[in-house]
Amino acid sequence: MQYDHVTAPDHGAEEISEHGIPRRLGGLPLQIATGIALAFSTYQLVIAAFAPLSSLVTRSVHVGFLLAITLVLYPSFRHNAKISRVPWHDWFLAIGAFSLSLYHWIFEAELIQRSGDPSGIDIAVGCVFVILIFEATRRVMGLAMPIMCAGFLAYGLWGQYLPEFIAHRGYSFTQIIDNLYLSTEGVFGVPTYVSATYIFLFILFGAFLEHAGMIRLFNALALGTVGHTQGGPAKVAVISSGLMGTISGSGVANVLTVGQFTIPLMMRYGYTPVFAGAVEATASMGGQIMPPVMGAVAFIMAETLNVPYSEIVKAAIIPAILYYFTAFWMVHIEAGRLGLLGIPKDELPNPWRALKENWHLVLPLAALVGMLFHGFTPMFAGMVGLSLTAILILGAGIAARVSSTAFRYVFWVAVGLASSLFVEWGIVPVLAVIAALVAISFSVKGGRHTLHLLKMSLVDGAKQAIPVGLACAIVGTIVGILSLTGAASTFATWIMAAGEKSLFLSLLLTMVICIVLGTGIPTIPNYIITAAIAAPALAKLGVPLIISHMFTFYFGIMADLTPPIALAALAAASIAKASHDAIGWKATQIAIVGFVVPYLAVYEPALMLQGDWTVLDVVLSVTKAVVAIMLWASAVVGYWRIPLKFWERAAAIVAACLLVAYFPWSDEIGYAMTVLLIVNHIRRSRRRLASADS
Repeated sequence: MQYDHVTAPDHGAEEISEHGIPRRLGGLPLQIATGIALAFSTYQLVIAAFAPLSSLVTRSVHVGFLLAITLVLYPSFRHNAKISRVPWHDWFLAIGAFSLSLYHWIFEAELIQRSGDPSGIDIAVGCVFVILIFEATRRVMGLAMPIMCAGFLAYGLWGQYLPEFIAHRGYSFTQIIDNLYLSTEGVFGVPTYVSATYIFLFILFGAFLEHAGMIRLFNALALGTVGHTQGGPAKVAVISSGLMGTISGSGVANVLTVGQFTIPLMMRYGYTPVFAGAVEATASMGGQIMPPVMGAVAFIMAETLNVPYSEIVKAAIIPAILYYFTAFWMVHIEAGRLGLLGIPKDELPNPWRALKENWHLVLPLAALVGMLFHGFTPMFAGMVGLSLTAILILGAGIAARVSSTAFRYVFWVAVGLASSLFVEWGIVPVLAVIAALVAISFSVKGGRHTLHLLKMSLVDGAKQAIPVGLACAIVGTIVGILSLTGAASTFATWIMAAGEKSLFLSLLLTMVICIVLGTGIPTIPNYIITAAIAAPALAKLGVPLIISHMFTFYFGIMADLTPPIALAALAAASIAKASHDAIGWKATQIAIVGFVVPYLAVYEPALMLQGDWTVLDVVLSVTKAVVAIMLWASAVVGYWRIPLKFWERAAAIVAACLLVAYFPWSDEIGYAMTVLLIVNHIRRSRRRLASADS
């Protein structure tokens, strides 16, 4: 059985993306769709490298590309998903949407001059553009998100007729469209700005690394280190997905790449399709909080809080590790309960050999991490990582076909030179290095295959950006209405009122809001809404600002595992051939232990490296979190060394809750109960094993 030759699956039009199923195009329509995707990626690279357009125009054209590629790739209704042609009206809508996106560019000066007093044409264009955003989002994500946004629009139009405690003073239709389309408060707000700059760049970075062979390296490392242990196949899924999370902030993308390998592997070694899909869905969703390339929310959070992205990474690193420890421990004890063994060692790859052969793939990631933590902007660090990856793909493709040792030395000199030139003189010298490698690829036999790999990386990056970009655009309608009417402060007041009696009650209320919203919408809009409503209120109650935002972010991810949406479960179901809802509920059960981490972070800021912390504070906080997670997980599964009795499960839950609680002597009592439970369980398991041997 060979595990080290797993190729990255194509994120083409045939893959499941969120709720919509793309068309299966061929011939000229496929060529046109590919051309749009290439133009989209090229536009974003030019924006990142040279920033030639104003901010509002950059955002508008970005959304225009998103609408054009969506209306071509996604049919109006799911029963038309497998058709291989694009009807004339979708071509018309795609061309019209992109044309309207140029309105801010063509009439930029006039729009600035009449700011606050829009013309009739401005309002008409704004109406059509917003409607097209709703339609594109419906095609990709289903009805839940557009319906919720439409509800907020209705509130903006007619909220003055509601009861006084929630009503606003009233706004005209013109004022609302002006706010949503002609300003940076609505669909072209901060989320869209971040999508048009940082997010797309990092999605492209992940796509390049995937095509370069990073998934093969991750799978080989995971298999070689834990594949032979108890529940090895499931642990491989957790570790491989966690490693994949370092380069891809999308849970769905993680499932559709790593899951193509890990889900069949788990099923082959005794796991049910539901459990295999749930493990992969749980592990993949953690990619959104796994540095350095976190999910889109992390970039939006950094921009919203006006802090360096490295600060968000610093706050996320320990919770991310604890999240994956939770999943790892859950599959370990589940495997023990079911008696599932690992993969025979002679069938596994050598992880050190895989690392030795592919160590160069780690260079872009290392460069990215180093630059982020040395104060460079995410945009600049992303361009460095992306450029290095392109050089590695081109150079490796040429080196594979040229037996000259001298060329290999020249190639590595070019990589080092490109890195230093980028830092010193910017993008132009690096583009010269890339252009030279492209020219060499044309002249080398088989080099066109490498160029095709780069082309498909650009195409896949554009396709993977669709759900993220559309979510950022449509949720701008909610943010725009909340900022225009001041409704966010009303909701925040309610949360603060609850917090005056109990901070825990406010946290619980915020968690419920996140989870309820998450049953209908993805993580990005979930975070944006709850961050606008709840996070400021938590901050006023004394919760550090980053922790209050991370709290809502974390539970937005947890909610994304819960049916009926459960996007990662939907993607896993397509591979495991099992019920989407069943996988979602099982994934929620696996991840439920992780619910303790955000609460611990609020009461123990050192867990997110916030406030005045010392190394000892961090060690104590992490130790407490690990013990609580292990107790809670064992209680949920009902197993540790042997099956737990009912009273042991109940005592484990009480001990875990005491470690999370924040009142005098709770930690001491929790640790004491834990020690007693461990001693008793070890004695009982030894007696059982002794009686079994006799």
